[in-house]
Amino acid sequence: MLRLIGLLLVVWLAVTVIGAVLEGLFWLAVVGLLLFVATAVIGWSKRDTRV
Repeated sequence: MLRLIGLLLVVWLAVTVIGAVLEGLFWLAVVGLLLFVATAVIGWSKRDTRV
């Protein structure tokens, strides 16, 4: 599960960078950033807190 969340974080980060670099695709950067934050929150809540 954590591997999937990590993969999604990398994909969303790449989408955000592509959207920021290419002119006219600012909306892609915003969507990528929102998905990155949502995935990070889900991953944070699903992490194993046992030590």
